[in-house]
Amino acid sequence: MPFSLFDAPTREASHFLGFAGNIIDRQSEKRSDDSAVKALAEPGARLLLVASGRLLLDFSETSPNPYFTLATAEAMGAQTGEAILLGRADDIAMLALPVAAELEGLPEHLKAIDFRSILAQRLTDEAALGALAQGAALLAWHASHRFCGRCGAETEMRAGGYKRRCTGCGTEHFPRTDPVAIMLTVSGDKCLMGRGRHFAPGVYSALAGFIEPGETIEAAVRRETLEEAGIRLGRVVYHSSQPWPFPYSLMIGCYGEALNQDISTDADELEDCRWFPRAEVLQMLAGTHPAELRVPPGHAIAHQLIRTWAEAG
Repeated sequence: MPFSLFDAPTREASHFLGFAGNIIDRQSEKRSDDSAVKALAEPGARLLLVASGRLLLDFSETSPNPYFTLATAEAMGAQTGEAILLGRADDIAMLALPVAAELEGLPEHLKAIDFRSILAQRLTDEAALGALAQGAALLAWHASHRFCGRCGAETEMRAGGYKRRCTGCGTEHFPRTDPVAIMLTVSGDKCLMGRGRHFAPGVYSALAGFIEPGETIEAAVRRETLEEAGIRLGRVVYHSSQPWPFPYSLMIGCYGEALNQDISTDADELEDCRWFPRAEVLQMLAGTHPAELRVPPGHAIAHQLIRTWAEAG
């Protein structure tokens, strides 16, 4: 087996995906229980404010600003006691705070915008998108782990937001990330794509599914492809990954080698699934498909998997 590490590009494919541009130094080994409190007190601290799957943005400047001061955060009803220390960027403390209010009646220059729209419209730079993915995932985890799964007692935040400790039995709980395999199956000059019932009209994408306990990435890719499309896979290779804060997933992109051609679609999972010749995929990418079929937008890992394969031919 050849050793290909030094043949890899200096910037891996993941760098070009949405939510993947995080530059924060997480300082994982330096988080004390009061680290978030201390960071909030720093005059230059930069705060992300999150409310019900939306990020607060300030449009009073040339470009939307996702960062706020402590004074503004308190005025907006941010829960400072639930602040999470994300780390430091350029030696500036970066934190994420939940906002309990529905944020109705905001001043004209302030808007609460959902994460997908922020990504699709590129309302912030890559670094802020990466910080958002980190902060939103952590806040979502805290919101769903307020009670101990072992004894049912309340849990309390520790380590600046990177741990919760049970007040009853003392069990420590740590943030989770749900791994999802997303894979483009290829066979010669064609690839396999499907569409779920919730997809936008005309959109086809790579297949995907959660990786189960005790399962390798490659085994999950093979299982999900067989379950959803009836296609058996041989070789599986990794391509890239993408943080996906809905609520705290990691998309792991792969390619799979098809061993059979006959599709057996799982109607509970997919509305349609078919083979697409490379020429047709290039039309979908270019927006010139005669039936107006298309692939996911450029910020999605599925788009990168599809484009990389299609243009390689």
